[in-house]
Amino acid sequence: MAVRRRKTTIVVEEDDRPEVPDSLSAKYTGSFAYFTVKDRLPQILTKVIDTVHRHKDTFFQEHGQEGVEAEKRAISLMSKLRNELQTDKSALPLTDGLPDAAQWNKYLDQQQARLDTEENPSWFKSPWLYMECYMYRRIHESLQLNPPMCDFDVFSEAKTQSFVASQQAIIAICTFLQELNEKIEGFNDAQLKAEFLLLMQVALWGNRCDLSISAGQDNSQKFNPLVSLESLKPFILIDDSEFVWELLINNKKNKNSETACTRVDIVLDNSGFELVTDLILADFLITSRLADEIHFHGKSIPWFVSDTTKRDFDWILKKMQTANHMPMSRCGVVWEKNMKKGVWIYHDHPFWTLPNEFCDMPLVADDLYAELQKSNLIFFKGDLNYRKLTGDRKWSYTVSFDTALREFQPAPLCSLRTLKADIQVGLKPGQGEQLAVSDPEWMTIGRYAIIQFSNPYQK
Repeated sequence: MAVRRRKTTIVVEEDDRPEVPDSLSAKYTGSFAYFTVKDRLPQILTKVIDTVHRHKDTFFQEHGQEGVEAEKRAISLMSKLRNELQTDKSALPLTDGLPDAAQWNKYLDQQQARLDTEENPSWFKSPWLYMECYMYRRIHESLQLNPPMCDFDVFSEAKTQSFVASQQAIIAICTFLQELNEKIEGFNDAQLKAEFLLLMQVALWGNRCDLSISAGQDNSQKFNPLVSLESLKPFILIDDSEFVWELLINNKKNKNSETACTRVDIVLDNSGFELVTDLILADFLITSRLADEIHFHGKSIPWFVSDTTKRDFDWILKKMQTANHMPMSRCGVVWEKNMKKGVWIYHDHPFWTLPNEFCDMPLVADDLYAELQKSNLIFFKGDLNYRKLTGDRKWSYTVSFDTALREFQPAPLCSLRTLKADIQVGLKPGQGEQLAVSDPEWMTIGRYAIIQFSNPYQK
């Protein structure tokens, strides 16, 4: 691995950190957080309840009357959760006894202490990030308390449908990759750079296929994304692509031995089409020798409707291998080989489904932080990861990305995100205000995007 200066990890208690802006919250009537808690989250819960009910016969066929009774109890718990949400009840401790329950309940205690009240935090008065994550964890609890339903993914149908609906777009980018790989050996640095920047943009715009923002409605990619990249460039508000390229090409040129390894990590967001775009980028990084290992990080439980779990990851690889279209199946075969050879490695960790912002990682999950420190570059995909990177707080538009990260810098990192929440830092003076006038919903509709980079070794 190329020699790099490693930043010493400084662990600070939260109370010792400099004062930061207030969290985004549904307590701000009219905010995107408010409408999310008021409208979108109840819609998602209603769809979850409907999904469980529609599988009643399946539960009976697989588990008999025990499955039917479990389905009824799970629906009862989820209906209760929906009522708690809509009537702004207090958040309740988790009772399923899973390994992460103690950390969740500790976080609840911390939130209560900050409120300085005898009541627990409630849906409309607490940080949006916490309450939205809490809803998905409570959905999981409803299933865990009702075996034999524990392994049922209430979002699996929606993720499958999204993948199927995106077939033509997937065929197009797989065909492009296959043709690219046949020529890549003869590329000079300029040609390599052009293709890297293009595929990074494909992965960027793949992030628009987010089922949590659409409350589970179809949000698939139905057209060839390559043909629209040029027209989408004006909508990239921050483009640090050059810095990312320079990091990778310098690592490639400056390796200090034949056995050196350049590692790239991708913290995944949505399954389906977006995951395929991430795999396409990962394939190119390996084939071009810009990276030697790719480490993927997914969720350990179903999360935010369409987030990638290990089951989703494996399912996509299998579907790619067995596809009737040659470019798709060729990609699937190569990708499965990469997994077997250890060139691609999949990780999940409970921290990704905790409510904590990422600056808490050294305190809450020091093992994960140490793992990320081994990376040469970390891509963080999507909106939820950006919210956790920046703490989901009411930062000024012009606050620097580094400031908003609040010491979370395990390695050089890059956020690839289409904007679907009302937080954005690192903009030029006046840029956010001008967008608010020309396009009032610019922060929440996925029309705009950022490629935002931070390197702790260049301070």
